[in-house]
Amino acid sequence: MPNAYIQLAIAIVAEVIGTSALKASDNFTNLIPSLLVVTGYGISFYLLANVVKEIPVGITYAIWSGAGIVLVALISIVLYRQIPDLAAWLGMALIIAGIMVMNLFSNMSGH
Repeated sequence: MPNAYIQLAIAIVAEVIGTSALKASDNFTNLIPSLLVVTGYGISFYLLANVVKEIPVGITYAIWSGAGIVLVALISIVLYRQIPDLAAWLGMALIIAGIMVMNLFSNMSGH
């Protein structure tokens, strides 16, 4: 099971790289950012397919998407100067809280 969480962490990083490069790809007209998008998503989905063999798909997707949302929002502050407002920060806190509740208290997580 720990290997699945390592793969999930790598899948999250790959997805965040791909998503963060979307804007710079300029509708897939810039080669390097476009390659980052395709490669990032390809690696991410490949690893997710492995992870769901060991971790329930609902938990896997909650962690992957939630962490991705928060990390992409944080990266967009640096790369694109897109500063979240109070509602966005609150929303991200609720996403993190929801993931924690699912992992700690749900029978779905297999604990």
